Amino acid sequence: MRADIEEGFMVFIADGQDGIGSVRQLKRDTDELVVYIENAGDFVVPASAVAEVHSGKVILNLHHLGADLREAIRHARDSEYPH
Repeated sequence: MRADIEEGFMVFIADGQDGIGSVRQLKRDTDELVVYIENAGDFVVPASAVAEVHSGKVILNLHHLGADLREAIRHARDSEYPH
């Protein structure tokens, strides 16, 4: 687990883009995070999927995430940009 991650940090898929959620819980015993994704709920994310941590931000590596989480991320901003 990356020791510099804290509960409440915002979660992003790229630096400079809008946030997609936040860290809800650190599961240090399993080296996982529980991440809330807007419009989708909580997902368990392996610490190995974390690309960077800085300035209160956790940036995820999409290639290390499951299909269900990638799909949720695609729709994280839907309520702000209705079709």
